[in-house]
Amino acid sequence: MSSVKDIAGLKAGVAAAIDENAERIIGIGEAILRAPETGFQEVRTAARVAEVLGALGLAPQTGLALTGVKAVADGGGPGPTLALLGELDSLCIPAHPFADPETGAAHACGHNAQIAGMLGAAMGLTGSGALSELGGRLAFMAVPAEELIEVDYRLGLRERGEIEFLTGKAELIRLGHFSDVDMALMCHTKNDERPSHVADSSNGALIKRIRFLGRAAHAGSQPQRGINALNAANLAMTAIALLRETFYDHDTIRIHPIITRGGDAVSSVPAEVTMETFVRGRSLEGIVDANRKVDRALRGAAYAIGADVEIETTAGYLPQHNNPRMSELWGENVRGLYGEDGFYREEHRTGSTDMGDLGHIMPVTHPYIWGAKGVGHGADYILESKADVYVNMAKLLAMTAVDLLAQGAREARAVLDSSPPKLTVAEYLEFARGMNATARHEAARTLEGS
Repeated sequence: MSSVKDIAGLKAGVAAAIDENAERIIGIGEAILRAPETGFQEVRTAARVAEVLGALGLAPQTGLALTGVKAVADGGGPGPTLALLGELDSLCIPAHPFADPETGAAHACGHNAQIAGMLGAAMGLTGSGALSELGGRLAFMAVPAEELIEVDYRLGLRERGEIEFLTGKAELIRLGHFSDVDMALMCHTKNDERPSHVADSSNGALIKRIRFLGRAAHAGSQPQRGINALNAANLAMTAIALLRETFYDHDTIRIHPIITRGGDAVSSVPAEVTMETFVRGRSLEGIVDANRKVDRALRGAAYAIGADVEIETTAGYLPQHNNPRMSELWGENVRGLYGEDGFYREEHRTGSTDMGDLGHIMPVTHPYIWGAKGVGHGADYILESKADVYVNMAKLLAMTAVDLLAQGAREARAVLDSSPPKLTVAEYLEFARGMNATARHEAARTLEGS
């Protein structure tokens, strides 16, 4: 069994192997930056991942949830399986300096660094010989479609039976590709004054698409003969805004609708208006409550104007909960690289990630590392410090893996013993499927018959 001294030596060897591959790791991240692809379409990026994993002597599985890649490496003894994750997909930010000129896809969130960091960790763990000293297994996984964008495209995939859920980790869970994984770790890039941090939790989210249907009429001469769907949408947005005082502060509810179609011609009373929104919250109970109130506001606004409303609700992200011990092991390695003040924990963040879905069925942690500049999801988001976002991310992933799986996977076993899953896979799938709903409320017909 490895001693504490042996663990330090293993981590030093892993870090040295990563340093030997630093130029290659940076090159992978920069190449992905210049070839961005959005969710469930990451064909070139997935092929690159599979090629690198294959060159390390691993046997990658490809085409998981359309584009996902997974390769498993055995340790030197029995134990649980730890997955190191990276996300394949980009955003759509046409103004980004590295955006694809045809699609507008751009890595304005640093997923290219996640993939490079995950592959760099694989290089360090396989190249240093550390694997033989670890208990259990390591799964190196490139996962698709974390960013919840291009909803219409994904709903089309769902209608054709190619996917069921709109995010990659949810699909991988459904398809059983996490069935042999016990815990998971990944890292994100950030713009911050301190090297690394982790939020103990973050919001989940539902997706809502809304269509108000009224009646067209001449907007100048006979508006009274129309039913203004845009008025219904505006009234609904006001009603949703006025719901704010009904939410508990600790649920951190965020609802931010946009109008995606406001009418057809300025001279015609708008007969069809569409909206989209997320309903975000810190807990499943808070999200369900907020969603019910939003639906009520939508129906009430439609009825007040006399319009019909169609409401489509789709499961998005579950709230994220990071495992404290896994987070602290990461933090200890950060302190070793950057000094005692290099790591901190925050209580909660109100963004969302499908790592929350995974965190409901197994222990996970999702820390951040500095090295970016600009605004996340913005046209100015650039990974400035290559050593941090690529090389040090790889080191921290690999060293934390050593901490968890060394000494017969003592730390990993302790985490699993103290952190039972919040949901079984069956319960997770039942909840996620239960949030999917489509309903039409025909206020216009009701009024005409009254």
